[in-house]
Amino acid sequence: MKKNEIAFTAPHFNATETGRKILEQGGTAIEAMVAAAATIAVVYPHMNGLGGDGFWLISEPGKTPVGIDASGKAAALATLDFYHGHDSIPTRGGKAALTMAGAVAGWQEALTVSQEWQAASYAQNLPLSTLLGDAIQLAKKGSAVTKTFVDASKKTFADLVHIQGFDEAFLKNGRLYQEGDNLTLPVLAQTLEQLAAKGLDDFYQGDIAARLAKELAMAGSPIRLADFESYQAKRVEPLQVKTSAGSLYNLPAPTQGIASLLILALYDKLYTQGKTATDMAHLLIECTKQAFIARNQFVTDESRLAMDLSSLLDDEQLEKMCHEIALERAQPWPHQAKHGDTIWMGACDSEGRMVSYIQSLYWEFGSGVVSPSTGIVWNNRGSSFSLDQHSIQALSPNLKPFHTLNPAFAELNDGRRMSYGTMGGEGQPQTQAALFSRYVYHNMPFDKAISEGRWLLGRTWGDVSHNLKIEQDFADSAAEELAKRGHDLVIVDSCNELMGHAGAVVLHQDGHADAATDPRSDGLAIVSTFI
Repeated sequence: MKKNEIAFTAPHFNATETGRKILEQGGTAIEAMVAAAATIAVVYPHMNGLGGDGFWLISEPGKTPVGIDASGKAAALATLDFYHGHDSIPTRGGKAALTMAGAVAGWQEALTVSQEWQAASYAQNLPLSTLLGDAIQLAKKGSAVTKTFVDASKKTFADLVHIQGFDEAFLKNGRLYQEGDNLTLPVLAQTLEQLAAKGLDDFYQGDIAARLAKELAMAGSPIRLADFESYQAKRVEPLQVKTSAGSLYNLPAPTQGIASLLILALYDKLYTQGKTATDMAHLLIECTKQAFIARNQFVTDESRLAMDLSSLLDDEQLEKMCHEIALERAQPWPHQAKHGDTIWMGACDSEGRMVSYIQSLYWEFGSGVVSPSTGIVWNNRGSSFSLDQHSIQALSPNLKPFHTLNPAFAELNDGRRMSYGTMGGEGQPQTQAALFSRYVYHNMPFDKAISEGRWLLGRTWGDVSHNLKIEQDFADSAAEELAKRGHDLVIVDSCNELMGHAGAVVLHQDGHADAATDPRSDGLAIVSTFI
């Protein structure tokens, strides 16, 4: 039986090398992704970690993709009364650590899917000691500090230096690490070793859970042991839209997956109006505005959705939104932007099984709270909740906050299958749309579709402004015309991390693969022949 080429992409080269190693051992795309997820939690700890969330889109050839929602719900004690006296939920510290960490449960659920794949051949998943081995060694021996880690540390130092456990984990004798320094995480290494030995359930049902619950409570978090014990990641049916290019998939609420699909579904109806790269950008920006208006109006925890989000993808609704878009005029953009950072990774194994995966702490270093006995930094995703009881994002125990996270997947009419995504908060659906449109609609080379100058409407990770940002290399040809059409824009440096860390893997019908990563990251993309 002919084997497909294997491929992996991640925003840090160590994670890609880990994924490659597992694929070359015959591991599934899921096993490679779990291994890489553990590694990137060690080498990019400002962006993601075991104390954060995860979302999976998993594709087995010939079958409908499967989603996994491994996002955390609010603690049982996370009530409006708990935050009495606050105008909003704190973004840092113990009170910001109010939602369960779902990433590790997501690893477990994904590995269950992997084992189901193995059943036909009576094979078994690789042991956790193998999957977590690279992460353990890198946490013990260290990895080189990246510029993005240094930049995140500088920006957050004043907010985080006095928060429980942060200085011991992420500062060097009380001072910032410098680029190229060796960062070791020995306590996290011990935690990973325990998970490898006792199983991933220990994070929720065992000794690790007990220690995390105790130390989070000491930091002022409402999370308790019962919140760990009741948590489960769950499989979900992805949202889907059919376009002239093929079928596109993304995650349902509480993610902004609907926005990512809306942008491309709208652009699919409009792209022939454009003649230039500037037209393409303008139309995608205007599609983004319509998608974000709908997203902000409707997306919340699935239990309190006012409508079936998939109905927004009906032709009638899409046509209404298209009528609000003009090629020569920009709509004003006063709407509030969403904030966040994360990592995205993609994989393809020798059987053509593919994964699109996102893992996140939300803001850089999340809440900043680090468990002293486990080395795990906790997310601050719960700060997306509102303390306004009338808001669709109102805080309530056991509900999930809005998520910017949304891994993407596409099955194109010509047989190509595409796993793609990015980090970048508000920028995630915009960057997905840019790289997909350039590659699929405008036949731009795969790597160039990612590396070319981009734009961002609204706020991304580490930023507070809501205007249109354009990288200098794209602005040179497009800024003047976009400004004439009414866009409120500002020019930023080329190859700017503000635009996110994008990546993609494509498997062609003949079995060969393409993979690309973003020059804005520390990433690596590999393709090789399975032996």
